[in-house]
Amino acid sequence: MIARRNLLRAAMLGGAAMSALGARPAAAQQAIESLRMFIPAAPGGGWDQTGRSMEQALRAAGMVRSFQFDNVAGAGGAVGLPRFVNGMRGQANTLMVAGLVMVGATITNRSPNNLTQVTPIAKLTEEAEVVVVPAASPHRTMQDLVAAFRANPGAVSWAGGSAGGTDHILAGLIAKTLGIEARSVSYVAFAGGGPATAAIIGNQVTAGISGLGEFIEQIRAGRMRALAISSEARLQGLDVPTLKESAIDVALTNWRGVFAPPGVNDASKAAMIDLMTRMNAAPQWREICQQRDWVQSFIVGDAYKAFVEAEIQRITGVLRDLGLAG
Repeated sequence: MIARRNLLRAAMLGGAAMSALGARPAAAQQAIESLRMFIPAAPGGGWDQTGRSMEQALRAAGMVRSFQFDNVAGAGGAVGLPRFVNGMRGQANTLMVAGLVMVGATITNRSPNNLTQVTPIAKLTEEAEVVVVPAASPHRTMQDLVAAFRANPGAVSWAGGSAGGTDHILAGLIAKTLGIEARSVSYVAFAGGGPATAAIIGNQVTAGISGLGEFIEQIRAGRMRALAISSEARLQGLDVPTLKESAIDVALTNWRGVFAPPGVNDASKAAMIDLMTRMNAAPQWREICQQRDWVQSFIVGDAYKAFVEAEIQRITGVLRDLGLAG
């Protein structure tokens, strides 16, 4: 009888323990001990912000316990990419943040490496570009700016980020769609958003192009006038028409995503895709994206691979038109 009572008690305790384990969140059961984030840019930029935001969301959701960050800046990611390809081959639980800017940078810098040499995991976000003019500009609408651009392309100067980057690509696409020779675009490249902002506010250039997040405070403060955004549809809470609404058939977003090193095994790839899928569905990540005006645009694995390959082909054509690719 004693033995039987002990057996029953053990069974009850075991069942209670299993119930307690079953009640734990799925994320906690599948938590990754450590995740290494490779950021091919300096701290503070868009890729670094994405990586740090991922850390914030994944920690809060109990999906990853610890993080290691490696920042390697230079040439729009063209300096860091070879280190990721050659130095981290086959390493599990390692992700690089990259996106459209790296596509352009590897082309313009004639890099021996590109994003087809790493393992695509997930596209995470998109951010619309915005075309602005100084508050004192005579151009009240995108149509006004287009009229001036058609009349004398060289007299209209466009401020933006590095040559061959997303901002420059959008200027080239606008010109090409309007039937203007892309090489005639008078593009003024700046090393960062701060100098570009100063040039626009100071009326040193005709117009400016950047990610919406870069200019939004200046737009809200009335120091810049937003003429158009580059997304397919208008953004909620922003009364600015799209380029397509302005009779310019162009849509372009600065997308960002993550890649694993080349040579990772199928299990490691699947684990990272699963982690990003759970993060994308987590309320912590959704809240961060809303705060930063990032649009969640989630695709994974082979679909992401096909998207990246198509982007490389598209951007190569634009940069060739701009005289920045062979």
